[in-house]
Amino acid sequence: MEQPGSDPRGEATAAQPAASSPVVTAKTRGDITELPDLATGTSRVGPVRSRMPIYVDLLPPCNAGCPAGENIQEWLRLIKHGKAEAAWRQLTRDNPFPAIHGRVCYHPCEVACNRVELDGAVSIHSVERFLGDEGIKHGWQFEKPRHSTGHKVLVIGAGPSGLSAAYHLTRLGHQVEIRDSGDKPGGMMRWGIPEYRLPRDVLDAEVARLVEMGVTITLNHTVTDLLAEQTQGGFDAVFVAVGAHLSKRVDIPNQDASRMVDAVSFLRDVASGERPVLGRKVAVYGAGNTAMDAARVARRLGAEESVIVYRRTKDQMPAHELEAVEAEREGVKMNWLRTISSMDEADLTVEIMELDENGKARGTGQFEKLEADTVILAIGQEADTGFLHGIPGMSFNGDVVNVDPTTLMTDVPGIFAGGDAVPSDRTVTIGVGHGKKAAAQIDGWLNRATPRQRVKHPVVTFDDLHLWYFGDDHTQREQPELAVEQRFDFDEVVGGLDADQALFEAQRCLSCGNCFECDGCLGACPEDAVIKLGEGHRYRFDYEKCTGCASCYDQCPVHAIEMIPEGN
Repeated sequence: MEQPGSDPRGEATAAQPAASSPVVTAKTRGDITELPDLATGTSRVGPVRSRMPIYVDLLPPCNAGCPAGENIQEWLRLIKHGKAEAAWRQLTRDNPFPAIHGRVCYHPCEVACNRVELDGAVSIHSVERFLGDEGIKHGWQFEKPRHSTGHKVLVIGAGPSGLSAAYHLTRLGHQVEIRDSGDKPGGMMRWGIPEYRLPRDVLDAEVARLVEMGVTITLNHTVTDLLAEQTQGGFDAVFVAVGAHLSKRVDIPNQDASRMVDAVSFLRDVASGERPVLGRKVAVYGAGNTAMDAARVARRLGAEESVIVYRRTKDQMPAHELEAVEAEREGVKMNWLRTISSMDEADLTVEIMELDENGKARGTGQFEKLEADTVILAIGQEADTGFLHGIPGMSFNGDVVNVDPTTLMTDVPGIFAGGDAVPSDRTVTIGVGHGKKAAAQIDGWLNRATPRQRVKHPVVTFDDLHLWYFGDDHTQREQPELAVEQRFDFDEVVGGLDADQALFEAQRCLSCGNCFECDGCLGACPEDAVIKLGEGHRYRFDYEKCTGCASCYDQCPVHAIEMIPEGN
């Protein structure tokens, strides 16, 4: 027999009256919800609050996914409010090259964007490019440092990592000199990325800001004895940021070595203004991003046929998928599961490969011929770190320098390294992120500060959001592109957004995990316990009135409110 006050569903009920008395229940009254027994039950709203709301700032996935450490959500917010220059200044606190990154970054931030689950990621890279181009157009400059620490730092390499480190170190008040063996700054941004992706006037404009800010760049200077240069120049610390300018070699029997070139030298020559004669048919050996660029450049130089030869499958290629897609659109052919065995006067002998049970490529013993006037080798690159091998105590892993992953300092105190010179993926954005990180660590080391690890907030996922506020789907704005038949020279292929499109794209940001003052909590609270503090200052809770009902939490679209147990 069931006892009064219990229910098979575990819900509180009143004691049953005598059988002769009519039973009045919620069902006989036609009510939807039964009345609770306030004497024995509990409720989420009552005289004793068991939980309470708090405002939080969580980590948006775009910020978490950015190798350069940008506060993407914040500069998108500023664009929404019509503050383009403020957005540019917020962005460039972390990354001094928005016009460059808006063109060449592979935007992992967009892969992480929660809006992917709704109607497509926010086109963060195109808005970043818009801000970068606005900065160039309006002549926005970095603020010069207001003080000098008296410390001098030497940076080896004027590529993305070295330039980034110099920028951040200068902002911190240090005197910085970059020394580079090239005749122009930019490193692999200049010599490895074709102009149709990164126009040189854009690169020059963003580098020029650093010089105007106070960074010294010494060109045509090859460092051979680092310790001597450090001592003679009176430098207190060094950051090594040499690029991967050396092509890996492969032994291919051939009768005419002049028909074989390495991709790095080829792209550098073209970037310098040369137009080498390649012949009608070109084979590119390799399938990384450099290989795709080399194949596309070959087409622009007049090759009727440009073929990628790769020993594995398309799914295993190291190139980003977009690079292969664009190459194929421009007429580059893909020859998967093939490896070059030899080269004679007229053609190549390639072996057909297959994948074994572990997914590794192996030869089948079957061969075929492939016509090629020129072979471009793009099988990988190495960092030019040979000048460091004579430094006592420094250790290496192949072509890269061993560093502490937290501080980026080598085994030699005061010498730091980043970018292509250390173990990492070799992209512009990662290099710029290394430069920023190294600058902070060098500053701490010079000031004898103990390195501290920053504790990051939890990352907000799509399931954490309440998307009632954002309404209908709004698809991503597309950037204009040159038609394929117009891609016969080095004009930029992808165009930028206009101001209205950039604003629209910024407004698609869901502001994951951070309050953007939508007033949802203010309107939802039945007790007037939410107090608005004025534009830009968000809200606070009046806990004297708050009952812990969680209406504010349920209404917050971006998960900027958490419910926590009372007393925590």
